[in-house]
Amino acid sequence: MSDGSADKLRESREKAYNRIKLRLTITDIILNGVIIAVLAFSGISPLLVNTLAGYISSDYLIFFAFITTVGIIYTIINVPFDFYGGYIVEHRFNLSNQTFPAWLFEKIKGAAVGIVISVPVALAFYFFLKATGWFWWIYFSTVVFLVSVFIARVAPVIIFPLFYKFKELESDEIKLKIESLLGRQDITIRGIYAFNLSKDTKKANAGFTGIGRSKRVIISDTLIEHFTTNEIAVVFAHEMGHYQKRHIVKSILIGAAGVYLSFFLCNQIYRLTLGSLGFHNAYDIAAVPVLFFYLTLVSLITMPLSNALSRKYEREADRYALEITGDRDSFISSMEKLADMNLADRDPNPVTEFMFYSHPSIKKRIEFARKWEL
Repeated sequence: MSDGSADKLRESREKAYNRIKLRLTITDIILNGVIIAVLAFSGISPLLVNTLAGYISSDYLIFFAFITTVGIIYTIINVPFDFYGGYIVEHRFNLSNQTFPAWLFEKIKGAAVGIVISVPVALAFYFFLKATGWFWWIYFSTVVFLVSVFIARVAPVIIFPLFYKFKELESDEIKLKIESLLGRQDITIRGIYAFNLSKDTKKANAGFTGIGRSKRVIISDTLIEHFTTNEIAVVFAHEMGHYQKRHIVKSILIGAAGVYLSFFLCNQIYRLTLGSLGFHNAYDIAAVPVLFFYLTLVSLITMPLSNALSRKYEREADRYALEITGDRDSFISSMEKLADMNLADRDPNPVTEFMFYSHPSIKKRIEFARKWEL
């Protein structure tokens, strides 16, 4: 097969994979919106709350039973889409290494972690809604901020190890290269870890995680296996860029400001529309889906802004990697390999990239490197 034919076949495969993923993402957004809209405006919520109140007396237990029931219904509706996108499609494109039991076990673990985190947060939300009325948004925004800081702090040492095995980077050649980069920039990062992403997928990934004493750079075993030492150094330098630019801290602070603003706006709309929808109290459990509907709309509107900020941070990290390594060729080849291994759409539709991409497209990142003045 000629190089041109191989390139066209590869591009066709990448486009097909990403087209399916995009459709599933849009379906998920629409489905979420429909479910919350039905709960908010169809009269189902008052019926469900009244039914639960016939068996439960405590408002907090009714609220817990309400969100649990809704969560179970939502999960049942979403299971076919999750299975198709996370298991069937990944195997169809030869990206997954998981058996069905392994996939299911990982999903159950993820759900368990989600429940442990979300249930106390949900109960805190209802507590402030009931105890402080229209000022709930101030207190709950603070809770969300504190929880996000806590998760960022403990995720690398408590949550991530539930899903992957982490160990200190062992390759002497790679360690020497990385230590050389760190030494030239006078940076001390104690945690440089490899993790066994290959147990789940053939994709490659790396990241900078944690804050405070839990800061660490993590590199997948798939990346270590398939990338050269210089390519790994460039990828590591990119993650160093996130560290040096304090992107995690900035994201938490900007995210917190966005949470305060979003909750304030939704609270105002909720307050203005509650009476016309037949509800009398902000803490009426049957009315809570109305507030969630407004929050869903605001999150959808702000999603492109959040992704735009993320893309800005990624460009800054790319620039930093090129500056400290001076290795344009390894940067470009690492981007090409990441695209190949992850079946990334190298040149997505601009609207799709604006709405859904947290990273600049591979094509733009490579073009940026080629134009970079070393």
